[in-house]
Amino acid sequence: MVGVAQLVERWLVVPDVAGSSPVIHPMFLVSSPVLSGTDLERDTTTASRIASELPWQTIVWNDPVNLMNYVTHVFRSYFGYSTPEAERLMLQVHHDGKAIVATGPREKMERHAEAMHEYGLWATVDQAS
Repeated sequence: MVGVAQLVERWLVVPDVAGSSPVIHPMFLVSSPVLSGTDLERDTTTASRIASELPWQTIVWNDPVNLMNYVTHVFRSYFGYSTPEAERLMLQVHHDGKAIVATGPREKMERHAEAMHEYGLWATVDQAS
């Protein structure tokens, strides 16, 4: 027989956004006497805390358009990399097809990717694994 606590647990587990893993509403995480100490609470809060602590990355991809010296120039002027570091990243883009050029909070990495697009480079943002 399903107990009241199990029904409440199922009711409180709601998707954060479409396609994401279910999470417990923050209002019920600490103050709920029904959920305190349950495996569901520990698993959900641990998983969401770990996911939010992982940094994000701005990745620049190789393209057939931009010259290598231009990519080096962009890395030096926008990110402030030294010439050897900018050339190393440019060669990584050229040989490996991509390079991680920045790591940090998601919003900052999205701004970097937008800036790379403005320079004409192909860039994406991904969460570090």
